[in-house]
Amino acid sequence: MPQNAQPSFAELLASTAHSAVHLELRDGYGDNPRLQAWRRGGRIDWNDRVSWWRDFHEQIAQAVHRGVTVRRARIVSEPVSEYIRWEHYVTHANVEAGEEVRWLPRRLATDLLLPPNDYWLFDDRVARIHHFAGDGSHVEDELCSDPGLLKQLASAFEAVWERAVPHASYTV
Repeated sequence: MPQNAQPSFAELLASTAHSAVHLELRDGYGDNPRLQAWRRGGRIDWNDRVSWWRDFHEQIAQAVHRGVTVRRARIVSEPVSEYIRWEHYVTHANVEAGEEVRWLPRRLATDLLLPPNDYWLFDDRVARIHHFAGDGSHVEDELCSDPGLLKQLASAFEAVWERAVPHASYTV
């Protein structure tokens, strides 16, 4: 399903009542202006919320306020890539929005059966599966409501979550 397929991420999250989980499996997701600024030494003034708070953070914060638990787990190679060092730095915004974030070194995931693609899972009822090109650029998203696959995705996420290190304790 193309990236602009309906429902959007915002609509999926707005219709979520209990749980939204996100599993990330890549060590890089392409280049972007914020990463480029970080490379040049630019740092975020975390006290100036207006400068870094985005619509995404507001959507997460609203969901958390409604009682939705939002969790994100990232499987990363170590030593971490430049992209992951930057992502670890900007994760402060996710945490401020209300996400719980954990990191799992890839070497500790060898015995886990994991899907090859990143995904969001909303209330175990629908998954938004992300497809990326080899260079990390986003190609498209696919929506899935197959009960068997949803069960596998939920199980994979929980296995990672159980082993992963909370953001505040994970250093890069």
